[in-house]
Amino acid sequence: MSTPNGTGEDGTDLDRSTVVYDLDSQCGVEDVETGNKYHATVNGVVEYGVFVDISEQLSGLVHNSNLIGTYDVADELIVELDAVREDGDISFIEVQVAEYETEPVGPGTRAVTVDFGEIAGEQAHLDGQVVQIKQTGGPTIFQVRTPNRVVPCAAFEEAGVRAYPEVELDDYVRVTGTVEQRDGAHQLEVDNLSVLAGEAAEQVEDDLTSSDAIGAADVEPLVEWPAFEKLRDDLSAVATRLRETVLSGRPIRIRHHADGDGLCASVPLQYALERFIEQTWEDPEAPRHLLKRLPSKAPYYELEDVTRDLNFALENRNRHGQKLPLFLMLDNGSTEEDTPAYENLAHYDVPILVVDHHHPDPDAVQQFAEHHVNPYLHDEDYRITTGMMCVEIARMIDPEITDELRHVPAVAGIADRSEGEAMDDYLDLAAEEGYETPDLRDIGEALDYATYWLRYNDGREYVNDLLNVNCEDRDRHERVVDLLSERAARDVDNQLDAAMQHVTEEDLDNGARLYRIDVEKHARRFTYPAPGKTTGKIHDKKVAETGDPVITIGFGPDFAVLRSDGVRLDIPEMVAELKEDVEGAGVSGGGHLVVGSIKFVSGMREEVIEALVEKMADAEIDEELGSSAVMPEEA
Repeated sequence: MSTPNGTGEDGTDLDRSTVVYDLDSQCGVEDVETGNKYHATVNGVVEYGVFVDISEQLSGLVHNSNLIGTYDVADELIVELDAVREDGDISFIEVQVAEYETEPVGPGTRAVTVDFGEIAGEQAHLDGQVVQIKQTGGPTIFQVRTPNRVVPCAAFEEAGVRAYPEVELDDYVRVTGTVEQRDGAHQLEVDNLSVLAGEAAEQVEDDLTSSDAIGAADVEPLVEWPAFEKLRDDLSAVATRLRETVLSGRPIRIRHHADGDGLCASVPLQYALERFIEQTWEDPEAPRHLLKRLPSKAPYYELEDVTRDLNFALENRNRHGQKLPLFLMLDNGSTEEDTPAYENLAHYDVPILVVDHHHPDPDAVQQFAEHHVNPYLHDEDYRITTGMMCVEIARMIDPEITDELRHVPAVAGIADRSEGEAMDDYLDLAAEEGYETPDLRDIGEALDYATYWLRYNDGREYVNDLLNVNCEDRDRHERVVDLLSERAARDVDNQLDAAMQHVTEEDLDNGARLYRIDVEKHARRFTYPAPGKTTGKIHDKKVAETGDPVITIGFGPDFAVLRSDGVRLDIPEMVAELKEDVEGAGVSGGGHLVVGSIKFVSGMREEVIEALVEKMADAEIDEELGSSAVMPEEA
């Protein structure tokens, strides 16, 4: 019996005679009680009385002897429930009440707003939105979103046959049934499912859009940094959009650059979103289906990757009733090179969020991205790394994981050579968690080493252990980091032993030293470190040896990797100029002011490299800029 007894909408006690109940259309006999008063509508007039409805499920007779007035079909009156007979017939008595309070009554004994485990075996009801429809070999599973959770509702017509075929994705519905446990999880086994329209649908929509579960948590940043504060509204908007995406049943695909900063960005977000899905979805398999982390070797979204991603998404829509995913681009996605992939996604109305710190092409990207968070858009630069930003987004999604993430921004800063004003504060946070600077550097090296061998595999559990996020064994984390960082150092030493004697040196007109190496000919191929990492290690070595402004170019048949310290290269601008200056070279690429890469057709390599060197010779010396972040071994 779900009707309140003697309690008004404001919680005050009422005399029972002044309460008139207004039943939901799906209320049944379990929702009414003899002696209670109900709003009724006449559905038929006969010689011996009138038949009335008090819900779509409940009708009965008011005998002439119990009628006060005369009525036509559709007239409204107030009745008292007189009796429910064994054969199911219901009789009413008309009553007149001078003053009364109307109280709405929902169907079932409990609304699904509590832990399912508390009402297992009981009748329940919910109003919500269908966010997924999956046909199994048995029932049809409707995932229905309520304001604070997503509930699986199993409807059975016959084995493998679609139940309620009129119900479509995104419909607002009312569901009644019994809460049952299946394979260790709870679901609502459907007795009735109906599509809502008009005011009823609008009310459900309002309830969903105003839910507290959507909004990002208001958390204080890990460190005080005025430059970072400019980004907080943007970061909060991304966190809110991600939480809403989870509740709407749309999968999320995290595409991130497969390097240290990309992992420091994506792993905390994956962890926060998995926890949020577990908290809001009854289906224990939901985190696996709704969230995937996908590493990208290139610092932009390649057509090869988007083609594969779209194919999987379309297959999942057809086979599993999933919506097409939202793509979250991390530590990439800000440049014109990403736009062909974005155009591909746009054909399917796939939403895109970008959080990145590479030099952006906003005019190219903004038309595709719902949110584009980048420090350059706020007159800041790459020193605010993507990992730093995404740790804050993860905390806005789930503040309870903060203690597990306090060391991560420092790892991101060291991995991406940040010299931001807040680095000392981030290093202090890490030190409080037991990580000194050499430890953080080792974590970054271990991440790079692992991702090189993982290729396109996300290596979820292994990477979690390396970063010590969602890792239950700190000792194992430290042992694995020690092993991989030592192996990485050994392989780097072997590479440099082979490569250093082939590095050429020249002095540029602006006072910088330029070092060049053909990494295709004079470095080991198909092993760690890759050409970009090899170039970076050579650069670090030369910066440490000379202390002068240094530029290093590592090149192959159709690419060049660039690093600089003390020289303002503005690599994105150089790429744009090379496209115009060297015709027929097919120049593309990008990066930061001091770190980047360029691609070109192999037959034009000499022309591109020489034009690039000329521009480097004219570049401004700026000792504040650096990519090597050379640090003493003892810190």
